[in-house]
Amino acid sequence: MASNKQCFDKILISACFLGERVRYNGVVKSLVSQLISQWQQQGRFISVCPEVMSGLPVPRPPAEINPKTKQVLTIESVDVSQQFKKGAQLALSLCQRHDIRFALLKESSPSCGSNTIYDGSFSQKIIVGEGITTKLLRQHGIKVFSELSLAQLELLLDQ
Repeated sequence: MASNKQCFDKILISACFLGERVRYNGVVKSLVSQLISQWQQQGRFISVCPEVMSGLPVPRPPAEINPKTKQVLTIESVDVSQQFKKGAQLALSLCQRHDIRFALLKESSPSCGSNTIYDGSFSQKIIVGEGITTKLLRQHGIKVFSELSLAQLELLLDQ
């Protein structure tokens, strides 16, 4: 018997976009958009927060990637690189398990930034770069988008 259920590409999405309290400071920052609502109703999303999945708490000290050493350091100079790498691996595993080709991740995050990250000085200065999770996903052929590139993601879906 044929199923009437429509099959959609799954999208890995930053949990913070769905209103989950996972951000370093515990603040909820949902991404409100007609597309997000539509994709959520279609059951496309697999929610992820690499930092929380790796065992980091909420709230937690802010962390940034040091551009010279590539280490992820908290504002107190604690090296949390291993937790960020573990979170990236867990996100990749989710993508592989669910045949995910697309990710929608939080721009400028040390995990999820797709075009920009903070410069490591904790001065709110943004530089060109990518987060630890984004880099790993892209190395495995997953296309990563941010809240600033929803239209580009929409164009690629279901091609």
